[in-house]
Amino acid sequence: MIANNLKNIRQRIANVCQKSGRKAEEITLIAVSKTVTADLIREAVRSDILDLGENYVQDLRAKKEALNDIPIRWHFIGHLQSNKVKYIADWIYLIHAVDSIELASEISKHARRLCRNINILVEVNTSDEKSKFGLSIKDTPDFVRRVADVKNLSVSGLMTMGPFSSDPENSREGFRKLRQIKESLESESYRLPILSMGMTNDFEVAIEEGATMLRIGTAIFGERK
Repeated sequence: MIANNLKNIRQRIANVCQKSGRKAEEITLIAVSKTVTADLIREAVRSDILDLGENYVQDLRAKKEALNDIPIRWHFIGHLQSNKVKYIADWIYLIHAVDSIELASEISKHARRLCRNINILVEVNTSDEKSKFGLSIKDTPDFVRRVADVKNLSVSGLMTMGPFSSDPENSREGFRKLRQIKESLESESYRLPILSMGMTNDFEVAIEEGATMLRIGTAIFGERK
């Protein structure tokens, strides 16, 4: 099932890229493994999934330990509490949702202690929904400028979620705004290669608007139990 799901998703990605004048190789597919068993993750890895995303530190640590024998790039995609940074700082590949100086400083502290550089994305609440984390659109440029100077951190790009909607077109405006923020900051010589946006219900719109990372769970692993 998972192999077929991934084949279907990759074909859809290729189709959208062709229509949009993009290359499928520009897109990183992150399999969101929230609530998914280690055995199912292994099945995804056998179908050439390298990038896995988790929302909770406790689950992420448990799965990393259970799957330490296979190559995986682990992404933390949920809301990260500052006091949990220490548990993932020495091996996390990318932290997707940094939206405060306090969190950025805590990540920097542990990165310096470990003598490593940690890649992060800045989370932007492009739909302006009160239930979501993330910076407002107007506050994002100044935040990126501040965090860019924090030691042992690399601001690699921006991340957002579309609005809670069954219509993928409702995500387009927010995705477009995120790309515009990225382009504006890059005109100031900031290098922000990653746009993490697009999930199961709206990833094709995200690709059309410039996404370079997709976070897909349900379309790969099925409905969560």
